[in-house]
Amino acid sequence: MENSDTKVTSSSPPPLLPPVVREEPELKKLKMSTTTSDDEECTTTTGTKKRYKRRKIAIFFAYCGVGYQGMQKNPGAKTIEGDLEEALFVSGAVPEQDRGIPKRYDWARSARTDKGVSAVGQVVSGRFYIDPPGLVDRLNSNLSPQIRIFGYKRVTASFNAKKFCDRRRYVYLIPVFALDPSSHRDRESVLASVGSENELVKCVDCSERGRKVPGLVGKHNTGLEAMDTCISSEENPAPNSGVAEDFGVSLNETDVDHLNKKSSSEGEIPAESLNSELESVVPSHCEVAHMNGGSMDDSSFVGKENVNEEEETIKGSGFCYGEKERERFNRILKYYVGTHNFHNFTTRTKAEDPAAKRFIISFDANTVVTVEGIEFVKCEVVGQSFMLHQIRKMMGLAVAIMRNCAPESLVEKALQKDVNINVPTAPEVGLYLDECFFASYNHKWKDSHEELSMKAYEKEAEDFKMKYIYSHIASTEKKDGAVALWLHSLNHRNYPDLRIVNEEGVTDNKRDEPEVIS
Repeated sequence: MENSDTKVTSSSPPPLLPPVVREEPELKKLKMSTTTSDDEECTTTTGTKKRYKRRKIAIFFAYCGVGYQGMQKNPGAKTIEGDLEEALFVSGAVPEQDRGIPKRYDWARSARTDKGVSAVGQVVSGRFYIDPPGLVDRLNSNLSPQIRIFGYKRVTASFNAKKFCDRRRYVYLIPVFALDPSSHRDRESVLASVGSENELVKCVDCSERGRKVPGLVGKHNTGLEAMDTCISSEENPAPNSGVAEDFGVSLNETDVDHLNKKSSSEGEIPAESLNSELESVVPSHCEVAHMNGGSMDDSSFVGKENVNEEEETIKGSGFCYGEKERERFNRILKYYVGTHNFHNFTTRTKAEDPAAKRFIISFDANTVVTVEGIEFVKCEVVGQSFMLHQIRKMMGLAVAIMRNCAPESLVEKALQKDVNINVPTAPEVGLYLDECFFASYNHKWKDSHEELSMKAYEKEAEDFKMKYIYSHIASTEKKDGAVALWLHSLNHRNYPDLRIVNEEGVTDNKRDEPEVIS
């Protein structure tokens, strides 16, 4: 019996093996079906179920950050990521069970942008249903016009838009007038300079009332129009005592009384007469150009772009971003290049935290861009990664130095681990993410996958940038004066650390500058 049992047992395994082999892959597939399975059911708009495959893709897109609380999804806040996730679901790229749960479709972003910051070459990755054809059109139809999907490319199963991004390039457009030490100064500095040989350009409305003069960043007019522009770029008030009131620093009480008497005795004052009366108190064309960052000759610029050729830029004998200014600004920005501890250029990151160490590949400002009559210096910074507010703070300190509010040596001090400095933060409106790079990935998978770059979308990206991002930056400056207002905060009263002196004990670049009244 034992022998026969043994014989039966030895002959029984062959017929039992096939069922065991068939069941194993089915169990694996069910386990992965709700996360990274390549074959799942998707309900169409007609209610019928079709079996599509999820594909790992990298999506290239752009957005204008106005009205959004940044890129990253944040409960209760309007974010780019939140709108994009919803569009992916509505467009059929994400199934119902994964809606609002990005981890289930391997979601990753190449960069996080701050509140109000825009992007031209943002990239996200994940596993999505890309069938039927037309996903890009469906996504764009479910998104605001200020968010545009350019396209997508198939990537490897292990691809992650954040981890595989080697470097990122950001651009900050800073108005040329912001680099002029004489324009948009604080009230104390303007008053302290009155009557001296180094009298500052009178940014009157800004200095006296804490707000900007819209016309100072617009087109340059002559005669009465020049005076009206200094008051408002949208309204042209009648030349009466109200006009004189807006020139709080330039006009003293005697001037105002004189104009009021002429207005009451002669009715409306002729333009010629008013120009004559105000000749000594209204800033000259040169001074207006000075406040606007006007220039005589742009031939020395390394690069110059005309976004709106029909707009005439301001010309004059005042400050301009010429060769000398360009060399100085680039020298300042070069201090940031390399590996440094940027704990002073972010928030909530301690100097001891390894995350404070960042590597900046390049930082230069060689091109002037003209948008809607305003000249901007195009500052391009390339780095492996950036922390919250890091670029805006790097720009803030660089501008403060250009305006002679701080010595160049302060940059090196701010990059030291054992030094704590309160660094100014430039407005978010001028900053945008220009492109994300995947050099290592492209080199490794060049024989089997498409190159991940913006080359295929250059035309669309340029059009979007001009229509939404550049125009927004210029119009915001004209309407709200974001940079003009911010410039008034760059003083030693608000930032005592800007007074830090160099090794010789003498603050750099303080010549030709009146002492600020604290």
